[in-house]
Amino acid sequence: MTARAERPWLRTLIVVALLIPIAFPLYWALVASLTSEAALFSDPSIWPADPILSHYRALFANRDFWTPVRNSLVVAGVTTVFCVAVGSLAAYALARLEFRGKALILGFILAVSMFPQISIVSPLYLLLRGMRLINTYPGLIMPYMTFAMPLTVWLLVGYFRQLPKDLEEAALVDGASRLVAFVKIIIPLAMPGLATTAILTFIYCWNEFLFALSFTLGPERQTVPVAIALFRGEYQVPWGEILAASVVATAPVAAIVLIFQRRIVQGLTSGAVKG
Repeated sequence: MTARAERPWLRTLIVVALLIPIAFPLYWALVASLTSEAALFSDPSIWPADPILSHYRALFANRDFWTPVRNSLVVAGVTTVFCVAVGSLAAYALARLEFRGKALILGFILAVSMFPQISIVSPLYLLLRGMRLINTYPGLIMPYMTFAMPLTVWLLVGYFRQLPKDLEEAALVDGASRLVAFVKIIIPLAMPGLATTAILTFIYCWNEFLFALSFTLGPERQTVPVAIALFRGEYQVPWGEILAASVVATAPVAAIVLIFQRRIVQGLTSGAVKG
């Protein structure tokens, strides 16, 4: 009994030990963003003695950081909606239908997701320039989908395979089409998996850097990671503003995860229940 009583404390200590290396850099970024640069380099402290908001004011007043935030929300949001809508149909077909070449298609999707992005930047740039889509929202959304779609399909194929077939087969026997069964039966059952996939896809698109750097020409279409990377001045690095921007960029993602944490857990764990 004593050993069992001590196990929760041991688990708690292990969890805390694992979380500290992950949470402390985020905490330090928040503290540093509230500290003057002079104090940050001369007398750093893990708690700001005299917190200031000048870095955040400069971020939005002088650098117009709302523009890259808006760009990231538009590009990541549209890409996520399209990938989940189209990817769920593709994943359902790969999970439920039997046809030749299904394994080959899954292998091809996996190969695309593992393909290095840098190798296709040049041909994509020439293609987008020919279509006059450089420095536009479609010029970012379409390249994002080339790598977000495989992630969406792979996650949903594994989830759809674990859903019970009884209700779906009963609907087909009653005369419902595959599309009707998918919309009215599979989609409601798969909401935790769809929510998890949407959140992971959004985070992937929100953090993407290479395509956003390569296919934008000015601040009017730059996303958050590109804007932060270009904060560097000619003679100095504004660390306070960079850290403040990092906190602002992390806040939406952290809020999404905290709000939908139950759905994320359900989506990642319900696949263990086999029908």
